[in-house]
Amino acid sequence: MIRTDALDQLPVRTAVPALERALHERGAAVLCAPPGTGKTTLVPLALAGLTGGGPARRVLVAEPRRIAARAAARRMAWLLGERVGGQVGFTVRGERVVGPDTVVEVVTTGVLLQRLQRDQELAGVDVVIVDECHERHLDADTAAAFLLDVRGTIRPDLRLVAASATTDAEGWARLLGDAPVVEAHGVSHPVEVVWAPPAGTVRPPHGMRVDPALLTHVASVVRRALAERDGDVLCFLPGVGEIGRVAARLAGVDAEVLQVHGRAPAAVQDAVLAGPSGGRRVVLATSVAESSLTVPGVRVVVDSGLAREPRTDHARGLGALTTVRASRASGRQRAGRAGREAPGTVYRCWEQAEDGRLAAFPSPEIKVADLAAFALQAACWGDPDASGLALLDPPPAGALGAAHEVLATVGAVDATGRATDRGVRMSRIGLHPRLARALLDGADEVGGRRAAEVVALLSEEPPREYGDDLAHALRTARRGGDGYAARWRQEVRRLSGALGSSGRGDGGPDDAAVGLVAALAFPERVARARGEGAFLMASGTGAQLADGSRLRSAGWLAVAVADRPAHAASARVRLAAVVDEATARLAAGHLLFSGEEVRWADGDVVARSVERLGAVELSVRALRAPAPGLVRGALLEGLRREGPGLLRWTGDAAQLRLRLAYLHRVLGQPWPDVSDDALLARADEWLEPELSRAGRRADLARIDAGQAVRRLLPWATGDAARLDELAPERIEVPSGSRIRLDYGGEQPVLAVKLQELFGLGETPRVAGVPVLVHLLSPAGRPAAVTADLASFWREGYRDVRAELRGRYPKHPWPEDPTTTEATRFTSARLRRG
Repeated sequence: MIRTDALDQLPVRTAVPALERALHERGAAVLCAPPGTGKTTLVPLALAGLTGGGPARRVLVAEPRRIAARAAARRMAWLLGERVGGQVGFTVRGERVVGPDTVVEVVTTGVLLQRLQRDQELAGVDVVIVDECHERHLDADTAAAFLLDVRGTIRPDLRLVAASATTDAEGWARLLGDAPVVEAHGVSHPVEVVWAPPAGTVRPPHGMRVDPALLTHVASVVRRALAERDGDVLCFLPGVGEIGRVAARLAGVDAEVLQVHGRAPAAVQDAVLAGPSGGRRVVLATSVAESSLTVPGVRVVVDSGLAREPRTDHARGLGALTTVRASRASGRQRAGRAGREAPGTVYRCWEQAEDGRLAAFPSPEIKVADLAAFALQAACWGDPDASGLALLDPPPAGALGAAHEVLATVGAVDATGRATDRGVRMSRIGLHPRLARALLDGADEVGGRRAAEVVALLSEEPPREYGDDLAHALRTARRGGDGYAARWRQEVRRLSGALGSSGRGDGGPDDAAVGLVAALAFPERVARARGEGAFLMASGTGAQLADGSRLRSAGWLAVAVADRPAHAASARVRLAAVVDEATARLAAGHLLFSGEEVRWADGDVVARSVERLGAVELSVRALRAPAPGLVRGALLEGLRREGPGLLRWTGDAAQLRLRLAYLHRVLGQPWPDVSDDALLARADEWLEPELSRAGRRADLARIDAGQAVRRLLPWATGDAARLDELAPERIEVPSGSRIRLDYGGEQPVLAVKLQELFGLGETPRVAGVPVLVHLLSPAGRPAAVTADLASFWREGYRDVRAELRGRYPKHPWPEDPTTTEATRFTSARLRRG
């Protein structure tokens, strides 16, 4: 029996007529409704004609998470007075509960993508609702783009709804062709904000690591909330590990402690969503409870202020999650959970002053995540560069390029970027392309069942208590009775079914099979030992095993999981399998290099015959007669790294370079640019034939740089002959001395004793620019600086004369220096003639 009373209490019911009109008139709409208003449960039922007597339609609801998909289906079935699998069903990876009467099906966005790739028309589906689109998950963005493509080409009758828990809907409305925005307003009660920062210093999150001191503080705030407020407490934490650790710190509290996350057993999820059953509850949850789930009975929220977002982990070669500060939008969503049913309180575990510095919204996944799976989806859709897809944010070019390289390496795309038959098959397995490659190729080597077992371990990292040895983790999962082992067995069945009859029968020991499959998944992370538990991965990254690891004696490893602590030189190995060199060569064959290698290393030319697997050197021997072209290239690399100072620069040569640089700066062409970059770019013009005759660093040091640079003078135009006229090395001053100019600054500097310039009325010029005159005392010390000698004689000389004539009485200090004969001698010497 339909629970009419419960349906009537859902605030979104008032927006259903407007939504129906929008879909009838425009075929698409954006629905904005706060969490708990019924947008995920009432709206699909109404659009399917199961409530309110509307026309019968088949509705597909796409949720970003499995836990949300199951929960939504159960809630809708309860509202209809049915069990899941009747008129309402769900499909998530590895689990499908639908029946012949199902008209509302809830799926994950990943399942929707798979379905679209198999059947672009979505035959039999009338309406698709993309729920929680404000969270900007990559699968949801991609599915929406595909749906818009389908609607614009082959299914104009397909109705689309983008459902958001926020009012930031303008972008989605534009994407859907200026679709109407339908808003539903929920019942919102006031929420008091209590700022509860830690008293001591807490280290910021790094990678997946959260400071234990913060978790201890969060647990203490939960205890405080239980003492100060009534009702259930909902505590937001970034991940499963943190939920478990805070749960341990809450041992003994007078409340039932429940844990809600994607890995939680269905019975626990049901208990949380069913509401209070007597005593108080503390619900520890990930961000899944921000908007995807409604937890009844909550009056208090404790917010750790942290969240997990995807990032591209280049060292691992696979997308990874990292801990970040939650955005202000997430903070508002979390706080709102305390005011769903009555006035509530949110305890925020950070300083109020920090709040304004938080990001406004979470980062769209397409901007920060690994794009290999997205690129494969786009290639299978027929749009390899995604240029024809309607996306709120375009994929970053660099990340998409890296994704295409991965796809080419695993054979998923051809040279044009189009999906191969193998790539299409990989996309339909529902794994990251790297793991799909490991499953398909591993099945041929070790058998389908064992390949599926290992890939299932890699697709959801085993608990830390399983250890760091992947083969040992496999054996633990096989005999395990915990929740992880149950999920693992379910995934093994799914992957085995995806393989069908492909792959030969199982053979060989488990350890070798595990190592091969892990190496196929992460070929850049095959690693060779270099002593004391340290390894070098083919990617060039160092890796370190924990003390006491059973893997420390291995010669080679296939590293499956690693992280790099802040400021650490090497990554910490979390999960790996023992392999041998032959397995490493097989899995990472595309990284194998064999040949002559001549390069600049450790300050000189190194020439050797080498065989390498990425950064790991397999064999090396010195080359006696390397190819001259390779040697020349290595010498140029040395010059690029260390600069032209490797050549022999005499004082005159260095001065010549400064003179040329000055002329290039003041006059431009035809005077050459003699900067480091310009000299290296024109090495053929000024360093030959000496460069081609050189074989090592010492040979470079014998090249006369001054003689070589003269080859760049503008000889062809005849201007070279004017070098000494335009930028003379020395200037003759009135005393008869020839003084060297310094061209190292913005303008040439003439440093000369003051008495040697007596009688000179104007400042000397070089290439039309006045020199900067450094007037020196008789002892050669600076007395004054001027670029206007005439002005100095009129205004500055008197003060210099007054200061220095008593100190240097043997030298002439005339009243009028402009009419006095210049000299470099003392007054007595002048009198002697």
